[in-house]
Amino acid sequence: QLKMGLPALDAAQLERLTETAHFVADVCNMTVSAHAPYVGRAAFAHKGGLHVAAISGAPRTFEHVDPACVGNEERVLLSELSGKGAIVRKVHDMGLVLDDDDERVGSVLHSLKDREHRGYHYEAADASLELLVRDALAPHEPLFRLESFRVIVEKREDGRAVVEATIKVHVGGERLISTAEGNGPVNALDTALRQVIVAKYPHLADIELVNYKVRILDENHGTGAVTRVLLDASDGETTWGSIGVSENIIEASWEALVDSIEYGMLRSQERG
Repeated sequence: QLKMGLPALDAAQLERLTETAHFVADVCNMTVSAHAPYVGRAAFAHKGGLHVAAISGAPRTFEHVDPACVGNEERVLLSELSGKGAIVRKVHDMGLVLDDDDERVGSVLHSLKDREHRGYHYEAADASLELLVRDALAPHEPLFRLESFRVIVEKREDGRAVVEATIKVHVGGERLISTAEGNGPVNALDTALRQVIVAKYPHLADIELVNYKVRILDENHGTGAVTRVLLDASDGETTWGSIGVSENIIEASWEALVDSIEYGMLRSQERG
């Protein structure tokens, strides 16, 4: 139908292709590959400066079909390969206004390239990228301020490992302390943080982590290597990715975890 013009489905049914693919994947406890044709998150993604410039003027030069006709959307990825045009396009996609000659464009681009050289990789971390761009354009008050966190792992004689996390944060001017156990350091931190955040913002209880990936960036350093953590979170309607990079895997995980919750709060505010 899309390629040969032979009727198979109504246009309205075809527009639900991406939604249906993700629904089936959820039912089967699977994930749709980002690179899956038509329905993947990267199916209509553009990264290079020339690509972004081309689709801004003539989308069909790099898109074989209109993403909307299969229920997907065009995505502009920012990286060290991006130019100022890609930054402006991404900012406009966020619903913000930024002129091509605004000096902040260069600032965002410099910050992005600097972080990518340090190991950040934003193609799969759209939430962290948007937070980075928004903060560069108009710094905002964070959802909470961390005072400290502590994670204890206790290996017991019977073979069990018990993990406990304690966090101290300031939310809305109030100092809060939370302790929680989990099946690992990240799970324990996640649970402890949610206990205090959800008490203040109940609607954030809908956000859950759906994927967790770790990559070693400089494997020659062994256990002292820098690690990159990618988290996928969902509110039941949309899934977004966040990233953290550090020599300490728990610190990297915390950074990605905070971004995922901050972005969830941003989404809820925009929806009213």
